[in-house]
Amino acid sequence: MIVTVFGLIRFGFSLFFGLAVSVLFAGIPLTRKNRLITFFLGTFFLCVQSTCWWILGLNITSKLYPLIIHLPLIFIFSLYFKRPWRISIVSVLSGYLCCQAPRWFGFLARAVGKSRLADHLFYIVAVFFSYYFLKKYVAASVRQLMEKSYQSCLLLGAVPFLYYSFDYITTIYTDILYRGTEWAVQFMPSTVSVFYFVFVILYYAETQKQANLQRERDMLDSQFRLAQTEFASLRQLQQNAAAYRHDMRHHFTLLQSLASNERIEELKEYLRTAQSDIDSIIPVRFCENETVNLILSAFSTKAKQANIQLTIDAKLPDTLPFSDTELCSLLSNSLENAIHATTHITDSDRRIIRLRVYDKNHKLCIDIRNCYQTEPLFHQGLPVSKEQGHGFGTKSMVHIVEKHGGVFQFSVKDGWFIFQATA
Repeated sequence: MIVTVFGLIRFGFSLFFGLAVSVLFAGIPLTRKNRLITFFLGTFFLCVQSTCWWILGLNITSKLYPLIIHLPLIFIFSLYFKRPWRISIVSVLSGYLCCQAPRWFGFLARAVGKSRLADHLFYIVAVFFSYYFLKKYVAASVRQLMEKSYQSCLLLGAVPFLYYSFDYITTIYTDILYRGTEWAVQFMPSTVSVFYFVFVILYYAETQKQANLQRERDMLDSQFRLAQTEFASLRQLQQNAAAYRHDMRHHFTLLQSLASNERIEELKEYLRTAQSDIDSIIPVRFCENETVNLILSAFSTKAKQANIQLTIDAKLPDTLPFSDTELCSLLSNSLENAIHATTHITDSDRRIIRLRVYDKNHKLCIDIRNCYQTEPLFHQGLPVSKEQGHGFGTKSMVHIVEKHGGVFQFSVKDGWFIFQATA
């Protein structure tokens, strides 16, 4: 009698355990309301299950279990809790799979103690430990994998689905497994082996992908820090120019003294030095925007030093919907790439860069084109570089344009490499 009572209690714990684990895997928030709903569902399904046992018997109830318990639970997860269908299905199948671990503890206890009662007791105790372990160490990872992508959800649900199908086909709807049929005995070990190797391959590919993404993020961060440093240097140049203007009266005093004493050669040398200093620290004014002026002035000097003809047409207002570092990164990377490509041209007359930046409908428009020695290669619309450490500037430019909801295009036409963007 006591064995029968604990057997019934065991089935109740099994139902609540499977339901609770399915809720964890489905990502349903464990609020007070949801806990009450879960308890109500468990009680309701327990009543349905008990009624079926009473009327139809254990054998038929076991065969109807997918229809009276699992299928309704999938619908409840999807329609009431608003979980995606694939996640609802995989969660219920995974909950069923997790019920097998406590069952093994029961089997071991019965084998050692030669007692059906030990089987039930150890099963009930194992349910609590299994739930604690799954909640603390497994559920969060399972949820992330299922929600990560459609593919990862299907991969994660493949083994629970195969086990679910195998268990019902070979032990509930038939007794193939208990008769020792060879294919049935070998099916699950073979399946686990296959999925082990599939998992290893996919896990390695995903690890490599994540490593590459992290490497790109690090390089983009480096580009951003470089832009900040470069912009700080440009700011310092502007401050130096302001200080130089402040000291002009001292220069004029010295020049007047040299002229009064007719020290003409010293006067000429001082003027040449002063002119060189002024040219090196005073940014050229291209437009109303101070930040853009600083950037374009710096690259105009770089182009001149590299014997490159840089033509700039800039018509921008004082304010733009970009931070100073974003403007610096966007313009600096595009001009740096253009200068880098143009310096490889052997014919100095073809070392030409043309930049046009303007404001249209409160949008920043950029058109930069340069000649090239070797025609660039493209991958998915972006130019690619064979040189180690290059190509991240382009990704940084694209990231900034897309961040502001803009559009961009890289193209080649009539011997020009062209970058156009509106953001």
